Amino acid sequence: MESLGMLAEGFQGALTPMNLLWVLVGCLLGTAVGVLPGLGSSMAVALLLPMTFALDPTAAFIMFAGVYFGGLFGDSTMGILMNTPGQGSAIASTFEGHKMALNGRAPQALATAAIGAFIGGMTASIVVVFLAPKLAELSALFGPQEFFALALFAFVATSSVVSDSAIKGLASLVIGLAIATIGIDAMSGVERFTLGAPQIFDGISLVTVTVAILALGEVLQVASRIKRDRDGKQVDASGRPFLKAHELKEAAPAWARGTAIGLPFGVIPVGGSEVPTFMAYDVERRLDRRRHDPQFGKGAIRGLAAPEAAGNATTGTAMGALLALGLPVSSTAAIMLAAFQQYGLQPGPLLFERAPDLVWALLASFFVAMVVLLILNLPFAPLWSKLLLIPKPYLYAGITVFCGLGVYATSGRIFDLLLLLGLSLLGFLMRRYDVPLAPLMIGMVLGPLAESSLRDALLSSGGDWSVLVTGPIPLVLYGVLLIIIALTVRSKVVNRTARDV
Repeated sequence: MESLGMLAEGFQGALTPMNLLWVLVGCLLGTAVGVLPGLGSSMAVALLLPMTFALDPTAAFIMFAGVYFGGLFGDSTMGILMNTPGQGSAIASTFEGHKMALNGRAPQALATAAIGAFIGGMTASIVVVFLAPKLAELSALFGPQEFFALALFAFVATSSVVSDSAIKGLASLVIGLAIATIGIDAMSGVERFTLGAPQIFDGISLVTVTVAILALGEVLQVASRIKRDRDGKQVDASGRPFLKAHELKEAAPAWARGTAIGLPFGVIPVGGSEVPTFMAYDVERRLDRRRHDPQFGKGAIRGLAAPEAAGNATTGTAMGALLALGLPVSSTAAIMLAAFQQYGLQPGPLLFERAPDLVWALLASFFVAMVVLLILNLPFAPLWSKLLLIPKPYLYAGITVFCGLGVYATSGRIFDLLLLLGLSLLGFLMRRYDVPLAPLMIGMVLGPLAESSLRDALLSSGGDWSVLVTGPIPLVLYGVLLIIIALTVRSKVVNRTARDV
């Protein structure tokens, strides 16, 4: 009850005319920046950081919250419409969301994303308000062996399912892991796969890989087919910006499952919402394979609903972890931690005692931002989908320019633009030979986590490999993984036997 009273006081602060204006401005700016490939909510917060010195702390952080959540929707918007996600959290949404757009269901796809973001974000905000003191206990359950088991689970499960060919899936995973290992090893100081180029001593940025593989690779694929498709059917970008009853019934379980998957990852430092969004996508894909008429690969609404809910649920609890624990579990949260320190504030348990007005107004602004984004984005879904009506040569030329600007803005180096071009050719070849992209992104995102967790576990145990199967969480994950592999092998054998007959 004490939390409800403090939240009510927070709403009094958040619902003042000026603070409402800052929420609206943050949501609009976050969405606008999020639609640019290579940028996103973290870039928007970083760019706005120097501009908020004239604001009082409450107004500044309320605007940051709007930018944070708005950026996530903007990331997904371009991922759905153009297959060019703003940043890693929207990668999983592109797989089925973009197919929905190509099938003439772009407004419904954007509505699915908006509602999923609302459900995930609102649920996470409620959890943060009532369970913030308990967040530390959940985070403490995960040690190096648990993180390694989680990463291995994601590696094998994803690469074995996303493609009809397990070899292609594993090849894509190996490429992602190879890219993730480029650079100077943090523990030994040894150069790995740098070919002596100092520009990649710090590794290859996830932003560069994401934009190259998913955005420019798609541009090259479309460019190679423009002449063939010039007389083809025009994509239908019109339609209703809402979901019918049967679509809501189809998406509702996925929203619920995605939210449940995303909530714990806000306090588990795995680098952001990429992991839970991929996990939510993978769960829905496995469930879809049991249906009489599988929809994945054709624009399955569940394949979009679950990652969107998971990503925003993770974002909400990540903000709770930042406020309650001082633990930044994503790049955007790390930037906001720096913003708190600029104002002389240190997130953590004492923040609730030293600046309760700011904390509870910020928590209340989460609820307000979710409502504002839903009101803004549902009516604007048909407008965003009009991007599909722009002639392909102009549209994809513009995307190419923004891809280059986005990557250059993050590093300021010409070398990264050359790297962007080289990796985009890799993305094009993978599409041409039907090699799945998801395992590559999973390897890139989780590769560093798996490596550091394996090393930490072995160092803490004196080189005893049995530590990797010590504890209930790793054993459960490995057990589930074995069951999944067995079911996948059985399914492939049955399908091949049916084809031969």
